[in-house]
Amino acid sequence: MTDLYHSALTELGTVFDRLDDIQVDHAVRMIGQADKIAVFAGGREKLQIMGFAMRLFHMGLKVAVEGDMTCPPIGKGDLFIVSIGPGEISTGLALMEVARKAGATILFITAQPEGRGATYADFVLTLPAQTMADDQGAQRTSTLPMGSLYEGALFVLFEVMILKLIDHLGITAEAMRANHTNLE
Repeated sequence: MTDLYHSALTELGTVFDRLDDIQVDHAVRMIGQADKIAVFAGGREKLQIMGFAMRLFHMGLKVAVEGDMTCPPIGKGDLFIVSIGPGEISTGLALMEVARKAGATILFITAQPEGRGATYADFVLTLPAQTMADDQGAQRTSTLPMGSLYEGALFVLFEVMILKLIDHLGITAEAMRANHTNLE
């Protein structure tokens, strides 16, 4: 393995060394208690959260991706999961305001918990990784470009959250496979 692979894997490991697993467990309980779940992220983060939504669907949960034509309205008893690594983007803030006014609970995942997005959230899960908010100059900590460390860490975080949800909800592998599409 070359030094670049080792460096990237070491950086991911450092993120998870600093992650508060108690926060993750709280987020997992929030997901397990929700009536319906909607998810939002922008850019490459959206690719990660869409994969997470797919796994939640495989688990039999009612989940939708914001922006999809089949996304239902959310309100009291529902959960809106938002990932904005840099702490705020205008679309995310606007959607969080809509969800809040509708009575939904908001789980906010970010590397910048001091950003404006956190003020809209019921719970903030901090994923301590470089994003585009701190990828230049002396703030830069990763060899990976821009927000790639955060985006890669999101994938790992979401997969671990699925493992925790499987245990928390008593979901079987067979039940998950039964929800997998046959249109492939």
